[in-house]
Amino acid sequence: MKIGLLSDTHSHLEPSLFDHFKDCDELWHAGDIGDEALLQKLQSFKPTKAIFGNIDSMKLQRSLPEDFWFECEGLKIWMTHIGGAPPNYNPRIKKKFKELVPDIFICGHSHILRVMRDPNYSNMLYINPGAAGNHGFHHMKTIMRFDIEAKAIKNVEVIELGKRGALPKQ
Repeated sequence: MKIGLLSDTHSHLEPSLFDHFKDCDELWHAGDIGDEALLQKLQSFKPTKAIFGNIDSMKLQRSLPEDFWFECEGLKIWMTHIGGAPPNYNPRIKKKFKELVPDIFICGHSHILRVMRDPNYSNMLYINPGAAGNHGFHHMKTIMRFDIEAKAIKNVEVIELGKRGALPKQ
């Protein structure tokens, strides 16, 4: 399964994103989508799993989960928007980890790209793809691509889409 991962679009979709994700089987959006039209573009392009973020409208919040637990190729995935980062997860996340620890924990919100194993939680893989939109303090817009196959994540790639606020490349 080839996955395209993004977060914090804030109503902006970089046109090159579609080229980068053309071979993906699914897209996963870790919140702060921005508007329904953006989500519809992603859903009409590829099957899309998404959660709402703190800036998303009430309409998106009613139609999307805050927490999305699912399985992919034998791995337990948990995607939520506001999670913190190892070792400083927010209290809600720490409480959930006492009940169940996923194999892969995905969040957004901070706009800080980070991929790392957390030895405190069964070597869980923590992923924050950074921010793909123009709103925020990040300097570079980023997305990720990876494969999940037979309980393993492989071929992890970070893709830079350009500087925040820059015009798309022609």
